[in-house]
Amino acid sequence: MEKKRQALKKLLLAVEKELLRKPDRKTLDRLSLLAGFQDWDSFQDALHGDVSADENYKTKK
Repeated sequence: MEKKRQALKKLLLAVEKELLRKPDRKTLDRLSLLAGFQDWDSFQDALHGDVSADENYKTKK
């Protein structure tokens, strides 16, 4: 029983560590696309800056 308890404890620690890990840039870019932005930087600019989110939808000439 003690071996199972130790194994479960190790598994829980590994899962917790993975959940607390910061996502990489590729993941952040993909999440930004789901929110309607071109990339993570444009999402951050719209979220924290003075840039309107409408700027993201303008076509580039």
